[in-house]
Amino acid sequence: MPTLHHPTVSQLAGTTGTHWPAMRLAEVLRLRKEFITIDDLATYKRPRVQLHAKGIVLRDTVPGSLIKTKKQQVCRTGEFLVAEIDAKVGGFGIVPEALDGTIVSSHYFLFAVDESKLDGCFLDYFIRTPAFRDQVEAQGSTNYAAIRPADVLNYEIPLPSLPEQRRIVARIDELAAQIHEARALRQQAAEEVGALVGAKAANIFADALHTGSEPLEAVANLERGKFSHRPRNEPRFFGGAHPWIQIGEIENSQKFICRWTQTLNDEGLAISKKFPRGTLLISIAATIGAVGILDFDCCVPDSIVAVMPRHGTDSEFLFHYLGYLRGHLEEVAPQSAQKNINLQILSALPVPKLALPEQRRIVAELDALQAQGDALKRLQAETAAELDALLPSILDKAFRGEL
Repeated sequence: MPTLHHPTVSQLAGTTGTHWPAMRLAEVLRLRKEFITIDDLATYKRPRVQLHAKGIVLRDTVPGSLIKTKKQQVCRTGEFLVAEIDAKVGGFGIVPEALDGTIVSSHYFLFAVDESKLDGCFLDYFIRTPAFRDQVEAQGSTNYAAIRPADVLNYEIPLPSLPEQRRIVARIDELAAQIHEARALRQQAAEEVGALVGAKAANIFADALHTGSEPLEAVANLERGKFSHRPRNEPRFFGGAHPWIQIGEIENSQKFICRWTQTLNDEGLAISKKFPRGTLLISIAATIGAVGILDFDCCVPDSIVAVMPRHGTDSEFLFHYLGYLRGHLEEVAPQSAQKNINLQILSALPVPKLALPEQRRIVAELDALQAQGDALKRLQAETAAELDALLPSILDKAFRGEL
């Protein structure tokens, strides 16, 4: 693949229609140090500088007695905060108003912005660009080489007039708001479809139960999985020819469990239980009510119950029905060291008494609705990726003078 070369600040300045000058940050920033002595009886907020220029958030609130280094710096709103070690991986940002007065150690540098020359929001957007990041990464030989204040002050920024900076910031803000709105609308649509699938299943099964029901044990054989040895991860039982799954594989399946990551050897099989392809599995411990249908013969532990439908009962119908009951199972699960349900609870669950053709009709209806929901979720994920790529593109245009 060809190597991507980001434009330098000087190149950016030379390609803009307005020929913005490339100015050293030393001309618009000033290193500021404000140290305080920590009081053991007081409480302090500490910020966290997120990597990859993703901003500054609250890390924690702690009593002074837990802060070992008693000399700390105070952050002020609008200052440029740089992490000495993590700067090369985007450990920098502008201090938001909500974090005014938070404290950091001497391993961070704080720079006050000369607002007569530089708009803080303009700087905030610029530090997210490759043109700035490349300047930081160019120093030292390793990703985590420490950055010094003099290094920061030598970085360059393309600087139009203050009114032009503010115009550009306003335009970026406007476009960023549109991106946020589009992302929120797509997420809302996906959530609404998910809720629609759940509501449709609830209506179908509520109506079906009114026509009559029978306990789960009357339409299926239930058997708990087996793995009597503790600890469960004893290496001598693993690495053979017998597929073995746990609750995670059930939770991650859409309906059919098609993959496994571990196997048991013959010694492991002797203390476990193998169930045939087509068996429906439901989790009964910690994670309650995850359901899936085996697509291969498989061993399972005692945190899972195998449900084997009898003649006249469709396994996919039970899959949808038990999925519909998941919230109920979580509510009725006794709470001990961890939530769990047992065979007695499962066996007594009322199942709609429907003819096999009607069960299959319901399966087809719910499958079709779920497929629509899954398609929208995929589209939402693709759209989210496209939207995420939009802001860097907008910033690139902004600092080329093309907004």
